[in-house]
Amino acid sequence: MTDNVKVMISEEQVNQRIRELAEQISKDYEGKSVHLICILKGSIFFCCDLAKRLTIPVTLDFMSVSSYGSETVSSGRVRILKDLDESIQGKNVLIVEDIIDTGRTLAYLSDLLGSRAPESLSICTLLDKPDRRVTDIDVKYVGFIIPDEFVVGYGLDYDQYYRNLPYVGVVDTK
Repeated sequence: MTDNVKVMISEEQVNQRIRELAEQISKDYEGKSVHLICILKGSIFFCCDLAKRLTIPVTLDFMSVSSYGSETVSSGRVRILKDLDESIQGKNVLIVEDIIDTGRTLAYLSDLLGSRAPESLSICTLLDKPDRRVTDIDVKYVGFIIPDEFVVGYGLDYDQYYRNLPYVGVVDTK
């Protein structure tokens, strides 16, 4: 890829904010364990870094969902590509997402996972784009609120490229 990528959130800022989120989550779940559900593929870097910094017992599972394909805007349709391997019944579940845009995907997942009888269900996202929201969604932990720009890096991609950037950047596809 030869697109130009401009840094929006530096690697140092990302790491600092993840430390702060981990401290808050550890405090909120003190004396309990938390079951992280990493939403693949974009959340993998964030989820791993967050899990390493939590001071409470952690279990982990993965889901893969799609609403983008190779486009830069959500199609609005959510498809489950990989469901959970284990039951979440009775667990304190924390959905770990890379970015919340329209909110459709997380609203769908919250309803789906909530129907599986967890003890609690919360959402943690690295990035939040509230200007694009079309549905109400309760996000308990937010890394950064960002403007309505197409971002890549730190797990986020453009047609599968740029996930490995250690920062969050804006890609110019022109």
